[in-house]
Amino acid sequence: MSTADLVNRTQRLLDERAFARLRELRYTDPGAVRSALDTRRRRPLVRGDGRLFIVAADHPARGALGVRKDGMAMADRYGLLERLALALSRPGVDGVLGTPDIIDDLALLGALDDKIAVGSMNRGGLRGSVFEMDDRYTGYDVPAMVRDGVDAAKLLVRVNLEDAATVRTLEKTADAVTASAAAGLPILVEPFMSRWQEGRIVNDLTADAVINSVAIASGLGASSAYTWLKLPVVDDMERVMAATTLPTLLLGGDADGSPDQTYASWDAALGLPGVHGLVVGRTLLYPQDGDVAQAVDIAAGLVHGR
Repeated sequence: MSTADLVNRTQRLLDERAFARLRELRYTDPGAVRSALDTRRRRPLVRGDGRLFIVAADHPARGALGVRKDGMAMADRYGLLERLALALSRPGVDGVLGTPDIIDDLALLGALDDKIAVGSMNRGGLRGSVFEMDDRYTGYDVPAMVRDGVDAAKLLVRVNLEDAATVRTLEKTADAVTASAAAGLPILVEPFMSRWQEGRIVNDLTADAVINSVAIASGLGASSAYTWLKLPVVDDMERVMAATTLPTLLLGGDADGSPDQTYASWDAALGLPGVHGLVVGRTLLYPQDGDVAQAVDIAAGLVHGR
């Protein structure tokens, strides 16, 4: 759905003047990014009911622009920002996860006041590349997040036992966890057991594989004091959550499935001990019926309605 189509379905929060202003600041005043980040109104990571609902938008930096059958759905940056601004305006949405370009755009647009900003760190393992398992840290680093007042970090760690590049990713991930703990910065670790299949990376979503990934990820770094987990919702989720004492957020999963089934699986998993909320991206920003506000409101109700 284009930006214009989105406007027809929902109240428009950003107009062409806002985008023109964004382009002008990007061109003439790079220091405006720092000013916007320094002056944004921050909030505690956890407050109120103690639950978190974060909208994810770090997919484009890994070359993952597709949603369902539209391989370029997220390519329109204006449309993506429109959807993000709409999502962040809805009650119960606590913040956004993104790479620096996304966070900087939203800060310049004034969309991050009283919201959590989560910085995405490793986007170097580009989707579909021969080096996908060498998932280098090409986004935020810990000093930059501390400088910019980013509230938490996020990283992806895919463990492929048949690909030697995995060990470098594990080492650099451990370094990032150690640095985050030293800075007192919460860090969301998103682990998978992965494998090559017909030239692409496939994540194993069986309960045993997720439990194995949790065990490996939990031990990375010199301290786990600030480590959170970001985990998929799978069958036998009770066993998965019994494998860790770390605070956990659920990731959104495949945008192709039935929305009702997806919401039901989230609802069941949100009731488990140790689960504190959701981090969801394309499923809500590009819902099958095009109604972003409704999709976001349903998810927010699942997180905060308990």
